Amino acid sequence: MLNHLSDPDLTPTRHGFFTREFGVSDGIYAGLNCGTGSSDDPALVKINRARATQAAGLPSGALLSLHQVHSSKVIEVTAPAWLGERPKADAMVTKNPRIGLGILTADCAPVLFSDPNAKVIGAAHAGWKGAMNGITENTIDAMIRLGANRENITAAIGPCISQAAYEVGQEFFETFAVENPDYTRFFIDGKGDKMQFDLPSFVLHRLREAGIKTAAWVNECTYATPKKYYSYRRTTHAGEPDYGRLISIIRL
Repeated sequence: MLNHLSDPDLTPTRHGFFTREFGVSDGIYAGLNCGTGSSDDPALVKINRARATQAAGLPSGALLSLHQVHSSKVIEVTAPAWLGERPKADAMVTKNPRIGLGILTADCAPVLFSDPNAKVIGAAHAGWKGAMNGITENTIDAMIRLGANRENITAAIGPCISQAAYEVGQEFFETFAVENPDYTRFFIDGKGDKMQFDLPSFVLHRLREAGIKTAAWVNECTYATPKKYYSYRRTTHAGEPDYGRLISIIRL
């Protein structure tokens, strides 16, 4: 059984924010690396993804993921397979019960959405850029086009980098201040002229401003727990050449 976190507010929709534990990759990727974009052995990544697919109760080949590019683009998924290459986008929505939506992360925020009444689900990759440019709002709008009701949508943010680990420079801070002066409240002073950015709180703010039923964070930091999660920033600080990717899955 693979380890994963869940959010009770998403129940009864089946979902999981999977950890890196109990995979077959080794070395710097040790564990459940599901990132096809990593330099890990593709055969091992395929086994890891198959394990996650099985753990989600999905048939082989029914787990879809995107070529994530930090955009605000959302794809409506109707069939359990891509025709050709994976689309370049950062969120998916569906009402097909034969499909699992998979989001890959290694510090950015995976966000899973559900309207159990309308039987519509969504999944988004929300880094700071995607969140600022509306990836969560666009996912909600795409769900509504499939029949979801805004007041019935629940969202959960999975493990991501916390404010304590997210050091940024003044230019980063000013990008947010120019976008909306209110966004400065998601920063605190760091060492020297550095600031600390609160990504999960920012994503939560955007979700709650969108007027959905509930939104919450699982309160787990990817950077701070190396045995449990992959982290791009931790890998960078360690001088490692690459990093694994965590997978978060939702299905009807």
